[in-house]
Amino acid sequence: MALVGGSVAVSHVLVDAPLMTAQTVRYAAAAVVLVVAARLLGRAVPLPRGREWLLLALLAATGLVLFNVALVRGAEHAEPAAIAVAVASVPLVLGVVGPLLEGRHPTARIVAAAAVVTAGSMLVQGTGRTDAAGVAWAVLALACEAAFTLLAVPLLPRLGPWGVSWHSVVMGTLMFAGLALVMEGPTAVHALDAGDWAAVTYLAVLVTAVAFVLWYATVARVGSASAGLLTGVAPVAAAAVGVVVTGDVPGPPVWVGVTVVVVGLACGLRTTRRSARLVRP
Repeated sequence: MALVGGSVAVSHVLVDAPLMTAQTVRYAAAAVVLVVAARLLGRAVPLPRGREWLLLALLAATGLVLFNVALVRGAEHAEPAAIAVAVASVPLVLGVVGPLLEGRHPTARIVAAAAVVTAGSMLVQGTGRTDAAGVAWAVLALACEAAFTLLAVPLLPRLGPWGVSWHSVVMGTLMFAGLALVMEGPTAVHALDAGDWAAVTYLAVLVTAVAFVLWYATVARVGSASAGLLTGVAPVAAAAVGVVVTGDVPGPPVWVGVTVVVVGLACGLRTTRRSARLVRP
């Protein structure tokens, strides 16, 4: 989540680049990194079967492709903070829906902690102006961000973090490639300059290959509800990187938001550790 939050400044480099082409290159490079790393580390990448193919396709279409489209189109109708605030509600969605998909009931403590983390994230990011279309794109971005985790829940027991990451990235590459050919043409890759290539490399290796595996490994280990709390780290990391990149020190509301996020994380994750001790044989 720190890598994802820190990528905000890096992604801004690509604002004038052909979006679909840049994303195609990003995910194609990430797929190569994942398969090479899996072989070097001896990690299994099982082949999907049955309905797993459909779930992976839905995951790639929503969590990877449509999410990025929602961010771009939403920015045309709303300030970035408005979209970010909607996405910041992910802990609440995962805290309620995640346990149901895992065959459990949502716990009041995790839901309360998720509400605290969400409130803190909103303070960090601010609110921002928007219109009706912007609200619609923001809601879509929230749904897609939640789908990125929730659709992986039934896949992780058999495919594992490496399998879910690699197959979804490959499918995302193919989807972005099709959109790039139709919307930007096969020569759009030549429009990427040195700065674009550097940004794409960072996003491919750290924000896609590394972050995907770490995230899905966490979801598999502690469950989607507890993992969802950690999304509160992203806006805090974005604010910290912003200080380094721009030199602008955030105002008091941001620091209050950071404190609230930390409190929510401490309450929620402390519950997880306590539960783990109780069920340990």
